[in-house]
Amino acid sequence: MSGAIGSVFRLAWAGWVLAREGVLTAMAPPDPPAIGRVVLWAAGLIERREADGVSRGLRASRALNRLGPSYVKLGQFLATRPDVVGRAMADDLEALQDRVEPFSSDLARTIVAKALGKPLDALFVSFGDAVAAASIAQVHKARVRSRDGVETDVAVKVLRPDVEIRFRRDLDAFYLAARLIERLLPFTRRLRPVAVVDTLARSVRLEMDLRLEAAALSEMAENTRDDPDFRVPTVDWERTQRGVLTLEWIDGIKLNEGEKLAAAGHDPVRLARVVMQSFLRHAMRDGFFHADMHQGNLFVDAKGDLVAVDFGITGRLAPSERRFLAEILYGFITRDYVRTAQVHFDAGYVPPSHDVEVFAQALRAVGEPLHDRPPSEISMAGLLGQLFEYTEVFDMATQPRLILLQKTMVVVEGVGRVLDPDLDLWSVSEPVVREWVEKNLGPGARLADVGASAGAAGRLALALPRLVERLDAVSGAAARWAEGGMRLDAETVAALAAETHRRGRLERVALAVGAASLAVIAYVMMTS
Repeated sequence: MSGAIGSVFRLAWAGWVLAREGVLTAMAPPDPPAIGRVVLWAAGLIERREADGVSRGLRASRALNRLGPSYVKLGQFLATRPDVVGRAMADDLEALQDRVEPFSSDLARTIVAKALGKPLDALFVSFGDAVAAASIAQVHKARVRSRDGVETDVAVKVLRPDVEIRFRRDLDAFYLAARLIERLLPFTRRLRPVAVVDTLARSVRLEMDLRLEAAALSEMAENTRDDPDFRVPTVDWERTQRGVLTLEWIDGIKLNEGEKLAAAGHDPVRLARVVMQSFLRHAMRDGFFHADMHQGNLFVDAKGDLVAVDFGITGRLAPSERRFLAEILYGFITRDYVRTAQVHFDAGYVPPSHDVEVFAQALRAVGEPLHDRPPSEISMAGLLGQLFEYTEVFDMATQPRLILLQKTMVVVEGVGRVLDPDLDLWSVSEPVVREWVEKNLGPGARLADVGASAGAAGRLALALPRLVERLDAVSGAAARWAEGGMRLDAETVAALAAETHRRGRLERVALAVGAASLAVIAYVMMTS
């Protein structure tokens, strides 16, 4: 079966499941277009009666779990993109749990031995059953013996068999849907649906190479080696390959086990501060942060240190984005809205066709109400979320990495507020923000910028002769093409024509079969 036609049928099946589980009717906008009303009426006919009265989040969770692990991962990813699916739907998807039945331990042992190239008995003293299972991998507790004879417990993460084939097939369907949405619903192009699927695809590819998760753990360990109260598990590189990750077993208490934390004598107020300050340090100082810092991925060890696990999803911020974040927070703390607005323009997030003062007025509408609230009611994630609500008004293109930052901040703030309901985010965050501002925007930073600029100018001067030679060669080639044209042999032309005709025919079939239903589904999601 052709890939394009197969994708159409998979999308049609997804539409059927969404309708059957009542997701389409639950997400329906108040005033859909005529074709939308027809499709919603048809969806109501096939909707299961048990769906009536069930919450929208539970409907979505049930439908995505029925569609399989690729759709569960899509739902979790879209929970980080309220700019795409809407705040309410993103909140519903946050509850989506990536928990599936584990595959057999015997198969896991076979996969591990094959990946590591040695018999299991030569690698581990013992290898237990799965203790956790998700759509991409599952975790086993095992025991190893070091070269000096010391035995320790380890966690072994094993990639699911054939998971890459299944995800690749479903990603093809997601790409088709995104292209159709952009073509049929022009107002969605600002949200860049294809770029959203690109980001999801990159995330999934990274998660499927467990060596990259090991590298993320190693990088975080280097970044935080001098940080107080925070660490990550040590990677066992000898027992780590593409499909297997072995790391230190963490004997600790999860942050969602409040009674155990209290019984062990841990101070929840201190832990709330550690969670918040650690996240801000990683994001602002290092530009590299754990993007899935929910309570189940955070442990407290016997010494009281916070230990983060599961680095399958991480986020990065470029220096300009880190400056943007610091300036935003600092500007709202000091109520300097014009400066904050100018930061948006300097970063290129707001087109120059808009007025800085008008944008500053919009920021004032966001910032001033904060100063009338008690500290425990102020949310930095909510602040960023309100800023992103102005994206359409001021023609701001979606910034996926900042959206991921904001969504991670929602989770981190939630963890902090569970530990300490009276958490004052501004006072807890101020030392980290101030330290970054002084280091990166103060006089010393300006001197460093001057030195960096001088170095760049010197490198450019040294490279100039080579650049001139290359430019001369390119100019000569362009002149020859302009004079004689660019020639292709007959066989190449025929092959190009045949491929273009074949792809065009498949796209027409795909559009004819899937366009109407996809347009309605997309419209419903975008307006929910």
